[in-house]
Amino acid sequence: MGEQISRDYKGKDVLLVGILRGSIMFMGDLMKSITIDCAIDFMNVASYAGTKSTGEIRVLLDLREAVEGKDIVIIEDIVDTGLTLTHLTAMLKTRHPRSVEICALLDKPECRKAPIKAKYTGFEIPNEFVVGFGLDFNEKYRNLPYVGVLKRP
Repeated sequence: MGEQISRDYKGKDVLLVGILRGSIMFMGDLMKSITIDCAIDFMNVASYAGTKSTGEIRVLLDLREAVEGKDIVIIEDIVDTGLTLTHLTAMLKTRHPRSVEICALLDKPECRKAPIKAKYTGFEIPNEFVVGFGLDFNEKYRNLPYVGVLKRP
């Protein structure tokens, strides 16, 4: 994905926007394979309680800089319902960037409630609740060096 992003955005003013907290491990690894100059920033968006989407999207931390005229690549851990990313992309587009695309480690299309698709996707997964490599359950398991299915006792 890093090589493809490097090719697609060569010579452009690209901003990687990591969605906290889940994307941090993926974004860190992804950036190591991006060979072009890029800026980074972060947003913190909440939409989950435990294993369920609340349907309410709250922006807890916004971008520090203006994005007008920039090419934005949102770095996300997982595309699930698509509601958060639909809200986020619509919000960012009101700020007049040149483009907004999505790069996600995981895609769970079976759960989609909004018609959104990542331009760059690592893996498509079934409808299971996953943790590790940045993904959590009630703020636990983010530090696992792999992605695994959360099993209930």
